[in-house]
Amino acid sequence: MGTNPGGAYDPQKMQQLWAESWGRMLQAFQPVDVGALSTAMQPLQTVGFSPEKLAQLQQQYLDGARTLWGQSWGNGAQHASSDRRFANDAWSKNPLSAFAVAAYELQARTLTAMVDAVQADEKTRARIRFSVEQFLAASAPSNFLAFNVEAQKKALQTQGESLAQGMTNLLKDIQQGHISMTDESRFKVGENVATTEGAVVFENDLLQLIEYKPLTAKVYERPFLMVPPCINKYYILDLQPDNSFIRYAVSQGHRTFVVSWRNPDMTLADKTWDDYIGGAVIEAISTVRAITGARQINTLGFCVGGTMLSNALAVLAARGEDAVASATFLTTLIDFTETGVLDVFIDENFVRLRELQMGQGGLMKGQDLASTFSFLRPNDLVWNYVVGNYLKGETPPAFDLLYWNCDGTNLPGPYYAWYLRNFYLENNFVRPGGITVCGEKLDLGQVRLPVYIYGSREDHIVPIGGAYASTQHLPGRKRFVMGASGHIAGVINPPAKKKRSHWTREDGKFPKVVDDWIAGATEHPGSWWDDWAAWLKPHAGKQIAAPKGYGKGTRYKAIEPAPGRYVLQKA
Repeated sequence: MGTNPGGAYDPQKMQQLWAESWGRMLQAFQPVDVGALSTAMQPLQTVGFSPEKLAQLQQQYLDGARTLWGQSWGNGAQHASSDRRFANDAWSKNPLSAFAVAAYELQARTLTAMVDAVQADEKTRARIRFSVEQFLAASAPSNFLAFNVEAQKKALQTQGESLAQGMTNLLKDIQQGHISMTDESRFKVGENVATTEGAVVFENDLLQLIEYKPLTAKVYERPFLMVPPCINKYYILDLQPDNSFIRYAVSQGHRTFVVSWRNPDMTLADKTWDDYIGGAVIEAISTVRAITGARQINTLGFCVGGTMLSNALAVLAARGEDAVASATFLTTLIDFTETGVLDVFIDENFVRLRELQMGQGGLMKGQDLASTFSFLRPNDLVWNYVVGNYLKGETPPAFDLLYWNCDGTNLPGPYYAWYLRNFYLENNFVRPGGITVCGEKLDLGQVRLPVYIYGSREDHIVPIGGAYASTQHLPGRKRFVMGASGHIAGVINPPAKKKRSHWTREDGKFPKVVDDWIAGATEHPGSWWDDWAAWLKPHAGKQIAAPKGYGKGTRYKAIEPAPGRYVLQKA
C-alpha cells in the first residue's frame, strides 16, 4: 500500500490514498450530532469587544507577525516551543515546521486573548472558548503530514511503511466507528478484564445482578451493592485483579453485588428514568435483601449511577422505607449547579431538540456519547491518537482503562431527555418536591442515612465543586474525601500502587464552597480506598459465615458465570 512492486516508497500514490482516506475519516468520525451541536452552541446574547482592547490585540498580532516574518529559519533552533506536541528537537530544526509552529502559537495566543476580551454573559464566553479550543486543537501543525516533521522522518526511515501502516489503522478505525485509543485486540471481557469470580443471580430487561464469590471465611451481615453508571459498562470497577475495586470490596469481607446494565437496543427505546429507578435500582436493592435475608444493605453509586442511587434512596425515603444503611457516592452530581465544561451544551433549545428527537422513543447512540466526552479533552483523547495511529503508523499500547473507554453503551431516548431537562438544565432534584419519580415527590432532606462522598480534584466531567455540593443537601452524617487526578484515574487508584494523594477533614465542618473545605483539609499520600473501607466497616454489622454458594433457592439461583451476557453486548 503506497509502495511500488519493488517495495520503494511511492509519494504520489501515498498522497492520493491519504487524501481519499482522510475524507472518509472526516465523514465517519463526527464528534457529536451536528444539528444538536449547532443548536447548543448558539450565543445566548450578542457579543462584542471593547474597541480599545480589539485595537490592542490587532496591534499585538501585527507586531508578532512582523517578528515572525523577519526571522531567519535556516539556522534551526529559532523557535523552541513549550508545547509537548512540538517538544521534539526536529520541529525547531526544520524551517517549514518551525515556522508553522510559530505561526500557530501566535494565532493561538491571539484567539485566546480575544476570547478573554469578549463582552458577553459567562455562558456565551464559555461556548466561544470551547469552540476556539476545538479549532486550535484541530488546526495544530502536528495533525498534518505536511508539517509534522516527526511523522515525515519516520516515513523516510521506514521507506513509507509507517504511512502504509497508518492508513491501515485509519481504515480499520473507520470500519469500527471509533478512533483506537489502545490495542483492543489485547483484551477480552471475562478473560483478562472483568475476571473477579462470581455469578449472575438475577436479571430483567434492564440489568443483570452479579454476586461475587467471597474471598474471606466470614462476611459482614449487611451486603454491599454497587450501582455503576449505565452510560458505561460496569467493569471499570473490575479491570484487572490488582486495580479492581470490586475485588477490593470482596477482600474486605463484604458480600458484594454489582449491577451490570443491559446495552439498550430498539426494544428498550421507550424506557424512562422511572423505569431505571424503580425497575432497576430499587429492584436490585430489593433483590439483594431477598437473597441475603438482610433487613438493610450498604450501597455505592458511581457517576450517573450515584445520581440514580440518590433518586432511589429519595423514593424509598418518601415511602417510609429504610432498606439502605449507608451510601457511597463516587464522582456524583446531585446538585447540578456546577457541571463543568458540559454546561456549554445545555440550554432550553438543546434540551428541547433532544426531547423532540427521542423524548418519546429512540436511542442516544453510544458512539455519539463517547465522541462527545472525548472532544472535551481533544488534544489528549482525539488528536494525540490521530497523530500516533495514522501519521506515524503506531499501535497504541495496551491499556485496560482505555479499552473500557472505547466499549460504548447506548441510552434510551426518553431516559436521556428527561435526565437532561430535570438535572442538567433545571436542577430540579435539589428543590424539595421538584421532581416526581416512581410516583413520589422527592425531598433530599428525607435521605438521612450516613454517606461517604468522593470527588476527584481534576475531574472535568464532575468538577470537584459539583461533587462537594452533595454535602449541602444530604442531612445525615457524612464524610467528604477529595482524591487527586480525574474522573476515572482518581477513582481507580488501589492502595498497593501507592500513587496520588487524597485529602480529608476531621472537624466535621462542611462550608458552602469547596475551596473553603480544601483550605482546612489535610493531604495524605496514596489511595483513598483504605479510608473508605474504614468508614464502611462500622456500617456493615457483625461478621457471619460466608455463603457456600450463589443466590438463594430456586428463585435466585446462578444463571451464568460472571461477567454475564449483558456486558458483552456492543453499542
